[in-house]
Amino acid sequence: SRLNPAEIVLPDRLLEDPSLYGTFDAWKKKLSPLPSARFDGENNRRRLEEVYQVKTLEAFGAFTPQEIRAAGALIDYIHITQKSALKMIERPHKIFAQSLLSIDPSTRRSLELEITLNGQRQGTILSTIDKTMTAAGSRLLSLRLNAPLTNSEAIDQRLDMVNFFVDFPETKDQIRNALKACPDMERALSRINLGRGSPRDLGALRDGLEQAAFIQTLLDNQNLPDPLSQQSAKLGGHTTLFDRLNRALNESLPPFSREGGFIATGYHEALDTYRTLRDDSFSLTQKLQSDYIASTGIATLKIRHNNVIGYHIDIGPSHAPKMGEEFIHRQTLGSSVRYTTVALSDLAKQIEAAAHQALTLELQLFSDLLGEVQGRASELLQTCRALASIDVSSALAQLAVDRNYVRPLVDDSLIFDVKGGRHPVVEEALRATGETPFVANSCLMNEEKKLILMTGPNMAGKSTYLRQNAVIIILAQMGAYVPAESAHIGAVDRIFSRVGAADDLAAGRSTFMVEMVETAAILHQATVRSFVILDEIGRGTAT
Repeated sequence: SRLNPAEIVLPDRLLEDPSLYGTFDAWKKKLSPLPSARFDGENNRRRLEEVYQVKTLEAFGAFTPQEIRAAGALIDYIHITQKSALKMIERPHKIFAQSLLSIDPSTRRSLELEITLNGQRQGTILSTIDKTMTAAGSRLLSLRLNAPLTNSEAIDQRLDMVNFFVDFPETKDQIRNALKACPDMERALSRINLGRGSPRDLGALRDGLEQAAFIQTLLDNQNLPDPLSQQSAKLGGHTTLFDRLNRALNESLPPFSREGGFIATGYHEALDTYRTLRDDSFSLTQKLQSDYIASTGIATLKIRHNNVIGYHIDIGPSHAPKMGEEFIHRQTLGSSVRYTTVALSDLAKQIEAAAHQALTLELQLFSDLLGEVQGRASELLQTCRALASIDVSSALAQLAVDRNYVRPLVDDSLIFDVKGGRHPVVEEALRATGETPFVANSCLMNEEKKLILMTGPNMAGKSTYLRQNAVIIILAQMGAYVPAESAHIGAVDRIFSRVGAADDLAAGRSTFMVEMVETAAILHQATVRSFVILDEIGRGTAT
């Protein structure tokens, strides 16, 4: 649910387990079952060691047999489906469950993080807070929203980056303008490493590296927080590659390499020569024609071309005695006599071969450029991710400035103290329509006060209040400023939400029973650091 994958690879035997039918039902369109043999532990260990060129996987950390089976099967599946070498697969690393704020699927739905209950993106938390300028930044923002952190120090590092851009609005605006000109380098790099790169993908890298270097100069000589300084350092180091791409590529690029015409004039002397022959064949033959008119004195001499005999010299029959030994007879017609020369034959061969040679050489130069990019894929990926991180931080700063959000204090206490909190989506909807501004409200919970019970009439805002406080936690722990006057939040490990229910007829459960089962699951799984919101438990059965 956190990853929302496009495809799930699994052993086919799992689909035969009745206890998992319910688990897989919601994902059945995304399942790609494989024979269980592909999940063999020893084979997959060897596959991973081969791909990463290590003697043992222990260099990357301690992995369970199940993790090795899963990772090896996934690598094998990518290799089979992509039909190419794996050039950009990162080293495996464990994501420990306790390092991320756990949000179960029903809670994600009820809080409408990325999709509303009606299946729309508009009106979600993500659509409301997304002010990123790049596609990679938008993807990273979504990733962070779905996987907030629990480590207060790591959260503070993200907040420090946002804080810098809040404090230095001019730098923020300059960087956001530069980011606006950044293509999606990460996707371009992926296509290049899968052997599907196009001239436009190389152009995306060229343009992106130019903006990355410019952003680095904007950040140079500033008193940056350590996390931002680390990201800035990853933006440079590509001067040689950028210079080569800049010299090699035209400004406007075709979508496919097979069309040619994307290597810039002046980059490669031989290519320019072939293109001159290809494009200037008329002027070259006209010059040769002028030379022959001068040497023979035949003013009506013409160099012509047809598909039967190719390039040839055409004169009237009465001028035939004037043709010297260098002219080789080809054909006599009633109205003309045709000749060729060694020079004309050579020129004809060059012209006819020029187009093919130009395209062949251009494709070779294209392949060389792709090879250079693939050789630097790891460093380029770091630059892509640094740009995305800077984009997210500057975007969250812009959000904070525009909406009057504040920096939360996140620590390891058991305090939840939000003063003047607001629901970001509802507040933005009211602002857009010009209606009465959102009425801010506070919430205080601590070790002595762990429970708040709310009552009130319909449409009083109870459900909004419940969700608002859960959303503030998620925003704070993803490293964003929050819609409040102030916020002090002890890092939460899990958020539970039981909001609304319906009969589960297939399982023979009434609405009441569904509510009781879900509530029991929360009570069994919640810890002292968990945040739980319950909306109308047992309604219709008890007051």
